[in-house]
This record gives sequence, C-alpha cells and structure tokens, in this order.
Amino acid sequence: MMAAALLNGSRCSSGFRCQNFAKEPTTSLPKTRPFPMPLKAFSSKGSSTSTSAKLKSSLMPSLFGGGSVIKKKEINVLSPDITAPIFVPEFLDPFDDEYDGVIINPENLPSSANAFVSALRASLSNWKLKGKKGVWLKILSKQADLVPIAIQEGFSYHHAEPGYVMLTYWIPVEPCMLPGSPSHQIGVGGFVMNDKREVLVVKEKCPRSCSGMWKIPTGYINKSEDLFSGAVREVKEETGVDTIFLEMVAFRHVHLVAFEKSDLLFVCMLKPLSFEITIYEKEIQAAKWMPLEEFVKQPFYLEDDMSRKVIDICIKAYDDRFNGFIAHELASKLDGKLSCLYHNDY
Repeated sequence: MMAAALLNGSRCSSGFRCQNFAKEPTTSLPKTRPFPMPLKAFSSKGSSTSTSAKLKSSLMPSLFGGGSVIKKKEINVLSPDITAPIFVPEFLDPFDDEYDGVIINPENLPSSANAFVSALRASLSNWKLKGKKGVWLKILSKQADLVPIAIQEGFSYHHAEPGYVMLTYWIPVEPCMLPGSPSHQIGVGGFVMNDKREVLVVKEKCPRSCSGMWKIPTGYINKSEDLFSGAVREVKEETGVDTIFLEMVAFRHVHLVAFEKSDLLFVCMLKPLSFEITIYEKEIQAAKWMPLEEFVKQPFYLEDDMSRKVIDICIKAYDDRFNGFIAHELASKLDGKLSCLYHNDY
C-alpha cells in the first residue's frame, strides 16, 4: 500500500530523514485519501497553463525507495514505497502435558473478547499443525466473560471448582481420549466402640430416610485428605471424641446418587482416646454411647441388609475375628510422592 509522506523533516518509514525544502512551504494531504491523487488536485485555480506543462519536470526519481517527488509551486510531496505491516496474531501461553496435549496458562489470557478469540483461533490452528491433541483451558472467575466465547469456538465443559471452570478441546478427528470429569464422591464412616461394648452413635438433622435413627458418624472427605484422616476428623467434628485409626473394614460403591454421581463410602474402625461428647449442633441433633445390642436391634438395621452386614463386620473386627486393611505409607516412582496403600497384613 502506498502512503503519502510530508517533507517536513520527519523520519520516513524507510529509516531516512526526508529532505526539508526551506524555500518552498509544504502542505499536508488529507490522511484519508491514498496517493496518488487525481492530477487535477495539483492544478492552481485560475491558471491557464496546461496540465502537461504544469507537471513538466515535476516527476523526479525518488532516492527514498522508488517513489516520486512531485515538485510544484508551494507543494512538495514524497511518496516512498511503504509496505503495510503484516498482522501476526498473538498465541495463547501454553505448556505441554504428558499426552501430546497443551495446558493453557490462565494467568496470561487476553482480557478483551476480541483479543481472546483471535489468539484462541490462531493457537488452535498452530497446535493442529503441530499434531497436538487435547487442549485444557482453565478460566478463572474474574475471566468468566470468556467462557461463552470458548464454548462457541468448540470447547466443552469438563468440571468446575470454586474460583474457576475447566474447559477442554479435542483436536484430532477421532474419538476424544481425554478423561471425563470427576465421577465419584468419597465418604467415610467411623465405627467407634469402647471397652463397655458401647457404640458411639449420632442422630443427624436431616429429612432423609435416616432421620431419627442412631447411626455411626459419617461424612465426605476433604480435598487432599487421606481416608483414615477423614474418618478421625468426622468423628471429632460430630461428637467431640478423639480417636485413632485402626483399620478399614469395608467399603460400599453405589451409582447415580447426588448430582447423578457415583458414591464410595469407606468404613473405618477407630479406637477412642476420649469419651466426653460435644455435638456439632449445625448438623447433629444428638450423640451418645449406645449399648451394642440396642444399636443393632433398631428397625432400620433389622430391615437393611447392607447396613446390618457392615455392623456385623465391624463387630468381628473388634473381636479380632476379621482383619481389615491397614494404611501403609509408601513412595511411588510414578509421581515421586508418598501415598497410602491399604492392605491387610499377611
């Protein structure tokens, strides 16, 4: 694209300084009109001189890149060959994962919608050429306006946590091999029995089928919490009783429960270290030490095969007639971390 430049002493895009004609004043051409302009623009009003005469010797070879210097009364215009800048879209900031995919850095996402969609499209095209597969896009809460844009570009929801939503994109034209969103909730229950063969039980404040029933303390484990630690914590929170983990005796696996997720409940044997009860009033209606015979004779346990079997296993484990799983902390070369392996001693 050709653009007009004024000989006013300013630097041209070619890197040279344009000549300033001191004897002849300059005038600016409108910025909105590209050069060359119609020849009649250079004719003086009322002049009888012909156009060819006026322009005689006015076109001179330019020393600034092949343009022409139009030398005319009171007008000196330089038109160098200026190449229009090539627009190179910015790419998103990624790092590679272990499966030929990319994870986009959420901290460096463009703040404007136009910049984001431009960078996203350019990046996807680039990753496709490189043979990348899965793309993980984490959008923080403060960037929530970018979510519908990513969805329109073909991304899918994967999961959400407080503070962000995770989206995914599968590049190859083949079935998606990315893992699905978290599918399970994990809960723990603590069976605690003292030397008097009394079971620590609670009555929850809930409208469920267990309402009004005495049961062992249960709850969901926290993020990055071990199973045995979760069982000890739940008993402490609901009853105020301190315990230590002995063994895991059973677990139940059920599907399509809360939010259509699967559910795992791990039942742990715990030994009491204290006996005074202080309930968590927001969740627990009451708690007490209940004689074992009274506990197992509740109508619910007499009618529910699953619960009755769990209690039967716990009693056998307490009487050393059943060996459950003990937590063994071991290191793994897969991730270089210590983790718990649950198994019975042999």
